Amino acid sequence: MDIFLARHGETEWSKSGRHTGLTDLPLLPEGEERARSLQPRLAGERFDAVLSSPLQRARRTAVLAGFADPTPEPLLVEWNYGDYEGITSREIHSQRPDWDLWRDGCPGGESPEDVRGRATRLLQSLEARGTASVIVFSHGHFLRMLCIVFLELPLESGARLNLDTAALSVLRKSDRGHLLQLWNDTGHLPGSSA
Repeated sequence: MDIFLARHGETEWSKSGRHTGLTDLPLLPEGEERARSLQPRLAGERFDAVLSSPLQRARRTAVLAGFADPTPEPLLVEWNYGDYEGITSREIHSQRPDWDLWRDGCPGGESPEDVRGRATRLLQSLEARGTASVIVFSHGHFLRMLCIVFLELPLESGARLNLDTAALSVLRKSDRGHLLQLWNDTGHLPGSSA
């Protein structure tokens, strides 16, 4: 089974570093351009399922990448940042210098264990479907959690995974086990030197 992961294109808050969980922001024009650049990159792939977070930034990325009717999957929504929604990590650290999303979660929002539970349920659902290849359009922190759950890594590993907007990654279940086939590929993006 191959699980392609596509992070949504850039929004005003992702550009400024503000935590964007359930706030349903549109893509910026450059976010739309980056999302469109996924289309030629994915043109030769065949997917048994195309799933998207129901939030517009992920759905729009899927459409611009060439998938006119992605199936909405609520498990794919971004981390609920609760009281930290719309503010930057710098602002949080000014009040809580030792705060770590992957350890502490967010007051009024989700804990790392909550998000791990959603990622686990999604992987179990994909396994039960028997899909050979699926693409999911989702969000930066959730996709990192999906990766660490798939690879059975400790929660704090998520802090070490960079994931750019409109980046492509691939998780693979093979006879060798669970593999990270591709991570944070941005070679398809406009102006990329890759």
